[in-house]
Amino acid sequence: MKKIYLLTIILCSFLVTNTIAQVRISAEVRPRSEFRNGFKTLTDDSKDPAFFTEQRSRLYLDYTNSDFVFKLAFQDIRIWGETTQIFKKEPGNTFISEAWGQYFFNPKFSVKVGRQILSYDNQRFLGGLEWAQQGRRHDALLFIYESEEKDTQLHVGLAYNQDDDVPEPTFLQGDGANFYSVAGNYKTMQYAWFHKDFNTGGFSLLAHNAGYQNADSTVSNKQTFGFIPNVTIGQVTLKGDFYYQSGKQGTNDVSAFLAGINATIPTAVTPLTFGVEYISGDDDLTDGKNTNFNPDFGTNHAFNGFMDYFYVGPANGAIGVNDIYLKTKWKIGKGSLQGHLHQFFTGSSQYDTTGESLSKAMGTEIDLVYAIKLAEAVTWNIGYSQMFATDTMESLRGGDRTHIQNWAWTMITFKPTLFTSSK
Repeated sequence: MKKIYLLTIILCSFLVTNTIAQVRISAEVRPRSEFRNGFKTLTDDSKDPAFFTEQRSRLYLDYTNSDFVFKLAFQDIRIWGETTQIFKKEPGNTFISEAWGQYFFNPKFSVKVGRQILSYDNQRFLGGLEWAQQGRRHDALLFIYESEEKDTQLHVGLAYNQDDDVPEPTFLQGDGANFYSVAGNYKTMQYAWFHKDFNTGGFSLLAHNAGYQNADSTVSNKQTFGFIPNVTIGQVTLKGDFYYQSGKQGTNDVSAFLAGINATIPTAVTPLTFGVEYISGDDDLTDGKNTNFNPDFGTNHAFNGFMDYFYVGPANGAIGVNDIYLKTKWKIGKGSLQGHLHQFFTGSSQYDTTGESLSKAMGTEIDLVYAIKLAEAVTWNIGYSQMFATDTMESLRGGDRTHIQNWAWTMITFKPTLFTSSK
């Protein structure tokens, strides 16, 4: 890894002296310590709380000239202590985070190809997931049209994934050569995203298709259609998210939706955001219908509470969620305190082991995050969250709702610019 960093710096120096372009080298070091005691699911007296520190280290190279843009980002992710102090073999946590190039045919039309972040609107369905230390990346080809004069953007993206389970030359042809065995990822992906701005707001439209490999070598295609509007009326800003999913997932027909709306109102003390989001779901798939909406590629940590009880990780259930929330932020000294309050309900009817109907109320979550900028390239965050679960949550997730369910974390981010050439 050190050799790669050194080679990158030498390459940058060569580019600066031999081309009319701009080169920027930046870095990031972001350790985050977490205390987990009921994070993602309920805990009980039989389980010990967890404490650990995970660190992200990155080196970014950005190159720009009049015809194209190029980016490389090297990344190392590790938990403190997971490797010995003295080792000869790299544990394999160092890899390429981003590697893409964007060529401009003219100022409005370009093509972008490589390993990249796909992030749109509020990242509800397509997001970079930068809260996770590793982030979320796609290997994709994008056709991009952007017009500042018309306040219009159109992105069309394509991807076809393959794994390396069969080495070359057999990989190139033969039985099963195109079978995709990487779990949890799509085999093919196509999407179109359109955005238009107006004086008082704007809207986005999304049409997305993801093809997933089935065990019998067929491919199931699931479509997601989105409408994401925003408008400011007087001093009130309204935002919405409306998505519908169709197609197939395995042998089941998909028919699911997400609908959310919020209003931000300024006050003399702090802005207040009131919102509600309903996500359809049903854990009964015996009828061949799947009503479970899934924000497959979004930054899901930013929604439905920071304790990640829903749509983050595999153990979230498939019951749907109705989230009623209040969000605000106060300025405290040189920093700010962010506060969120969530009330969660099930998105479908649920029953206990005796067949009795459960209450839809699952619990209340409180999230607090304090952030302060210590220096030009240094930011410190500290957070605390607590879940007040109901009997319904305990019945669905296990654990003990009377046990304290909390999560605390602190993170410091160093993100300096190491070098910038003249234009």
